[in-house]
Amino acid sequence: MPIALALTAMLIELCFGYPERLFRAIGHPASWMGRLVDALDRLLNSETARPEARRVAGTIALLLILLIVGAIAILVQHELLRLRFGFLLVALLAASLIAQRSLYWHVADVADALDKGGLAAGQAAVARIVGRDPHALDPTGVARAAIESLAENFSDAVVAPVIWLVIGGLPGIALYKAINTADSMIGHRTERHEAFGWAAARLDDLVNLPASRLSALLLIAAAALSKKGSAAAAWRTVRRDAFRHRSPNAGYPEAAMAGALDLSLAGPRIYGARRVADAFMGDGRIDANAADIRRALALYRWADALLIAILAAATILLIVLT
Repeated sequence: MPIALALTAMLIELCFGYPERLFRAIGHPASWMGRLVDALDRLLNSETARPEARRVAGTIALLLILLIVGAIAILVQHELLRLRFGFLLVALLAASLIAQRSLYWHVADVADALDKGGLAAGQAAVARIVGRDPHALDPTGVARAAIESLAENFSDAVVAPVIWLVIGGLPGIALYKAINTADSMIGHRTERHEAFGWAAARLDDLVNLPASRLSALLLIAAAALSKKGSAAAAWRTVRRDAFRHRSPNAGYPEAAMAGALDLSLAGPRIYGARRVADAFMGDGRIDANAADIRRALALYRWADALLIAILAAATILLIVLT
């Protein structure tokens, strides 16, 4: 069931996404989790406590988040599967935690903004998907940021949720999303969150490890099958550069994307007032543009289609064998 569930959820999300009207009416599961994270941050993260105490408090907060989210997801899945069309209802809920469609359109919006509105429009569009200071980016920086976000979020927002859905059903994908949401909110190396968010950041690194490697392989395979880039260069770049990234996971899909498209991604960047001296992924052109964003999107669509095809083949095989 979990493989068929993942396939169904991916197809639902690909076709319909998460309706804007529904988001305005009730929000999104990630936003519900975010409110829980924020409440525990305000309750347990004392700025006067020592770093060791704040690390313990952050670990307790993370355990509470996982306990609450996991218990709700287990109960919901159990109750829904007792219904006649419960499988589809569970798939609908799981689909809300996958972001194939929204990721594509958010990144495509950056390319359209650069083409139609210039730098200011591109900066406004890319600010919706990256954490760095958009006003510090020139047109090349905007394009590179969009492509890097596409590569990293292919792993974090598509492949990883699907993997944990296959492993653990609705509880698996819900727990993954809770970890990912906690990391995005408190897993930063800031004065307030460096100690408190330590457990969330480390656990997020761990649960994203398999997805980052699989994402790179899917992008390499997509380059080979689609002829949208160089699979050989993508493979070489992953082997040479991925481990040099400051993140133990983001370097893999970013390096694959960079090699496939003959670009240089990552490198030094500015987040708020902080400059991050990251290594470059790839040795191609630095001057990316809107056309390169669209090339990256074409590669992403092929990689996503490959993931769906793998799930479909596995589902058919299991049906035949049983």
